[in-house]
Amino acid sequence: MSETAVRRPLLSRLDPADVVDVFVYVVVLNLAAEYLPMVISETFTLSLLTAILLKLVLELVVWLKDRAKLRLKSATTAVGKVTSVLILWALLFGSKFVVLELVNLVFGDGVNLGGFFSVTALILVLLFARSGVRRLLAGSSDQPG
Repeated sequence: MSETAVRRPLLSRLDPADVVDVFVYVVVLNLAAEYLPMVISETFTLSLLTAILLKLVLELVVWLKDRAKLRLKSATTAVGKVTSVLILWALLFGSKFVVLELVNLVFGDGVNLGGFFSVTALILVLLFARSGVRRLLAGSSDQPG
């Protein structure tokens, strides 16, 4: 089997939107590092790698959140609904700490996203920026050209 045949499945699973998301995350991270003293990325390479890590973690969190929401919608008992709400809350709250710990574990002192509140704000900005760029690109593909 050729080397290209081995690599192709991985590349075929890579969606162009994922690449755009990483680029958006890099821009947002570098702007945050430039203007917010608590956000530190020592090099562009580290910010790029951080963006990739954030993309992976946020995709996992969104997937888990969607599963928790489905569980909440399908719950028929009060205990099931309360359990689902607690799982959803723990996931949304706890994911910020997971992000902070992963970044610290992988990059050490080379990257610092601040504390809970700054990483929460950063993640919200990342998600809004990603959504905005996706809408912008979807709108531009409809225009003649």
